[in-house]
Amino acid sequence: MHEVDLISAIRSAWLKEASESLAPGSNFQDNFMPELERFCGLVEKAIGTGSPEVLDPIIADWTSSQTQSELQTASSSLVDILNTLLASAIDVSNKNLEPGDALALIAALVNVFSRGFSQAAKLDAQAKVAFTSEQLSQTNQILEKLDRSKSDFIAVSAHELKTPLTLIDGYASMLKESLEQAGINSYQAVLLAGILNGTQRLHNIINDMIDASLIDNEILNVNFQPVWMSQLITILKSESENIIRERKQTLEVIPFEGISQMTYGDPERLIQVFRNILTNAIKFTPDGGKITISGRMLPGFFEILISDTGIGIDPEYLSLIFEKFVRLGASALHSSGKTKYKGGGPGLGLHIARGIIESHGGTIWVESPGFDELCCPGSVFHILIPLRSSPPDSKMSKLFAPFIKLSQEKGN
Repeated sequence: MHEVDLISAIRSAWLKEASESLAPGSNFQDNFMPELERFCGLVEKAIGTGSPEVLDPIIADWTSSQTQSELQTASSSLVDILNTLLASAIDVSNKNLEPGDALALIAALVNVFSRGFSQAAKLDAQAKVAFTSEQLSQTNQILEKLDRSKSDFIAVSAHELKTPLTLIDGYASMLKESLEQAGINSYQAVLLAGILNGTQRLHNIINDMIDASLIDNEILNVNFQPVWMSQLITILKSESENIIRERKQTLEVIPFEGISQMTYGDPERLIQVFRNILTNAIKFTPDGGKITISGRMLPGFFEILISDTGIGIDPEYLSLIFEKFVRLGASALHSSGKTKYKGGGPGLGLHIARGIIESHGGTIWVESPGFDELCCPGSVFHILIPLRSSPPDSKMSKLFAPFIKLSQEKGN
């Protein structure tokens, strides 16, 4: 008997067993039966014509009909369905046909189903990849909305806090002046100093929040003007002398070739970058440690290096510490204070530093052998700042034309 006649002979029994295996319950069987009949008809045609590819359309239809929950949980694999159909056909063939006929039909079925398995696996994978890509796209959109909401919240909160804080600061200053005229005692002086110091710290935090918001919204204003790295580093060293002395640390500045060369940048913003990085170096270097500021000239760039003999940074944080609100490990919560050893903070300083440097057309990164509070392997921050012969704004170029000419003459 020909294989086509054999498949016709077992068709009813195959449909019954396959439907019971794939769709338990009479309602599900009734809904699924037309598709099974269509599939069995195509298998019969494939065996008769010797063209297994006739199954491709129904396999494509079944793939496209998978629900989101099936794709998400991988609970319904098309390969599994085909495997169940083939197993049912083999079982029914063995039960209802003579051994020789059963063997011939099973061989024909395996040949047809081999093509089906290949197509099902390929289409199943494509469907799951497409579904996963869509899910990732939706997740990214949600995360972007959350990040925008967070940035908006930071900006609004900072501006809303700034006004009452300015009032507190102003009234505290007026009160101090009034008491000094009336004869302030030591106790009152301590209280007022505490209020003024606290408001100054809050001002710094709020300003950082506003800067972070400006960076996130790509509206940070950079005022390009003549800048000399030597002057910026001298200011930075002068600012930090008291803190360095208090922490019994050593700050060494190593001059490098080109340190006195003029470039164009925003001096206030660049000082802010150096200050934020130096503050971190002081904070995470034990008392008695050493911090070094050095650099070198690269083609078209200054590279400023700020290194320390501190506790170092865990490798997992090296690519994260420039993100908002990321602190250098759990130890950052051990104490509060901007320059206390392992003191806490809002986690905005390095994020702002990266934003400012990138707005200058440069880049910033950090290297560290790892985190170790006992051995203190240290860290090195690299700051790459473009060497500009003129400001990027044409109007500013005209304004600073004398400086440009003078710089060119010195270069010659």
